[in-house]
Amino acid sequence: MLSLPNLLTLSRIFAVPLLVALLWWPTWQTGYLIAFALYCLMGITDYFDGYLARAQGAVSRLGQFLDPIADKIMVAAVILILTGKGMIDGIHVIAALVILLREIAVSGLREFLAGLRVSVPVSQLAKWKTTFQLVAFGALVLMGGAPDFAIPFTGGWITPASVGFTTLWAAAALTLVTGWDYLRVGLKHMD
Repeated sequence: MLSLPNLLTLSRIFAVPLLVALLWWPTWQTGYLIAFALYCLMGITDYFDGYLARAQGAVSRLGQFLDPIADKIMVAAVILILTGKGMIDGIHVIAALVILLREIAVSGLREFLAGLRVSVPVSQLAKWKTTFQLVAFGALVLMGGAPDFAIPFTGGWITPASVGFTTLWAAAALTLVTGWDYLRVGLKHMD
């Protein structure tokens, strides 16, 4: 039951309060840099818990239950704290809200379909959405820790903010597409 993949998933859940605490003070750049390192570690465990479970033949019901919960807790916490502290503001709040609402809707839909014994596999497009999402929130956390960091690129500069907000909108667009895909599957099973 408490295999290495499940322990990695649980570590992500237990790390969320620490991540939120580090992000609580937007003017504490060191806290944001530590939060960025923690967030990256959490993203790595997200990859490895699934990889190890499949490679070791240790896929469990507990892991299947906890993994999406850990992902949603992490994403929701980061969205709420970055929005609340003004790191995500203006029109960008809409992209974050689209992502948050889709997470909630897909969770409800999966629960409904599970009651009907209908499985909805994760699509390749949904994996890309998750990747953009991870990059977006990581870059936005880094923006708080290193606001002046920039890399020259073809006559301009790449900053954590430019990467973060660009990938946030890309994730939001993929969120709408994959959310619609899940909803189409669900509608086939509703009376």
